[in-house]
Amino acid sequence: MSTPSVSFVIPTLNSVRTLERCLASIRAQDYPEVEIVLADAGSTDGTLDLAERYGVDQVVDNPLQTGESGKAVAAKAAKGEILAFVDSDNILIGSDWLRKMTQPFADAEIVSTEALRWDYGPEYSLVDRYCALTGVNDPASIFVGNYGRYSYLTCRWTGFAVEQEQRDGYLRVRVDPHLLPTMGANGYLVRAEPFRDVLEGDFVFDIDAVGTLARHGYDVVARVDVPIGHLFSPSYRVFVRKTRRRARDFLYYSGRGERTYPWKRYGRGLGLFVAATVTTVPLLAQTAVGYRRKPDRAWLFHPVACWTTLAIYGWEAVRSRVKPEKLKRHGWRQ
Repeated sequence: MSTPSVSFVIPTLNSVRTLERCLASIRAQDYPEVEIVLADAGSTDGTLDLAERYGVDQVVDNPLQTGESGKAVAAKAAKGEILAFVDSDNILIGSDWLRKMTQPFADAEIVSTEALRWDYGPEYSLVDRYCALTGVNDPASIFVGNYGRYSYLTCRWTGFAVEQEQRDGYLRVRVDPHLLPTMGANGYLVRAEPFRDVLEGDFVFDIDAVGTLARHGYDVVARVDVPIGHLFSPSYRVFVRKTRRRARDFLYYSGRGERTYPWKRYGRGLGLFVAATVTTVPLLAQTAVGYRRKPDRAWLFHPVACWTTLAIYGWEAVRSRVKPEKLKRHGWRQ
């Protein structure tokens, strides 16, 4: 089988902290046809110098500034048969990462592939190790069950019942658009033609895009047994900032009718998250279970992550009723 051409789609805004490792890992791939398309939202910190140094093929403007608008702009400009949605804080692990990720496309029914797990190791920050161990950046997802990476807490890659079949190096999964694990970012590869055919507008909302494809009949995906690095949060302060961004933007775009993920279906799981966080005892029990399975003091961040997330989500829900707006990107740093 010939290898399909791949375009990496990367939104950036003052991403110098992480971008070099991301671009270096792409350029290290043993793969014949690779394009890098960077959608920049006005970086002033050396991001564009890094793009030039690593021979980025296209740098396009992202005037709407969000990561989701950057993905839309870059996806429209990309020339590859496969679009690889990788954020500027991702690291491809191993020079054969891309070959493994494109191998399932030999199955004509598979529309997309995604890395099954986060890379884990002592070189990552405490918060990033916690995310890799739990398989989530949003701890509420553990209670809802819609997480989409392997979790040492549950020993599964999702809490939802999915139709899946083990293949050589990956899981072949048929997704239900009404019961969809979080997918579509941080190492998500998708066939360009159906992706562009079914999606419209100025934004690519990750999980919404996967659901849209599924509703149009493109519902077979591959969860590839490879890791991807995620330099999500070097500190608690950054974790707070990114959690606030996620909540405020989601509520803003949901209020405008631009988000389609069916969160209202998962009220029971969200209720469990609230109850567990308020009482704390279930969080401590999960911390103990996780530590027993994979000893790391990063598990101690679990109660803190849950308390912080609940407080931010509650505040932003109230705030959105008074002053709905997306988070301003002025002064944003990765």
